[in-house]
Amino acid sequence: MACELTDPRLAMRPVQMRLVTGRDHYETVIGAVRQAQTSIWITTANLKEMRVEVAGRRRYRSVLDVLDDRVAAGVEVRLLHAALPSRPFRDAFDGYPRLVAGGMELRLCPRVHMKAVVVDGRLLYLGSANWTGAGLGAKSVERRNFELGILTNDEGLLDAVQAEIDRIWRGAACRTCRLRDTCEAPLDLEGQHEGQHEGR
Repeated sequence: MACELTDPRLAMRPVQMRLVTGRDHYETVIGAVRQAQTSIWITTANLKEMRVEVAGRRRYRSVLDVLDDRVAAGVEVRLLHAALPSRPFRDAFDGYPRLVAGGMELRLCPRVHMKAVVVDGRLLYLGSANWTGAGLGAKSVERRNFELGILTNDEGLLDAVQAEIDRIWRGAACRTCRLRDTCEAPLDLEGQHEGQHEGR
């Protein structure tokens, strides 16, 4: 049975992309995040504290250091997640006043299961890796999850993915969502973006 496509951006066509596997997730995705100039949009089912290498050294720091650096440089950071972040993430987050004050916007939707990272509206990672150490962090090969993804700068895919993220972010799906009665903070409610770090 053929699927009817109403959005021309989703039509079958050749797309330039490359496969991302293993540690390449860390090298390419976190590498792109470090270089972001205008925006970083992240969607993840699981949200955990993640360690990254200090450039040129065998030392590690929280990825929140990287995001805080980007926010200080004027980069917009949005993070859409499905469940309460891990306790280590929440504890680490509290140590970044700029992020806590809204420099990094967090929104929670329990239906989010997609894993995507969009950098500067020009580079898209789409795959299986959550925003966790075992998914995208600097874990050793023996401890890293087995993940697969794609990396692309295809404008049609970027537009479609960003439109879907923004639709959820704005709460456009909340009114008809069948989980609304059990959702702690539907995204379409006024002021949902304030105090985003739920459960602290």
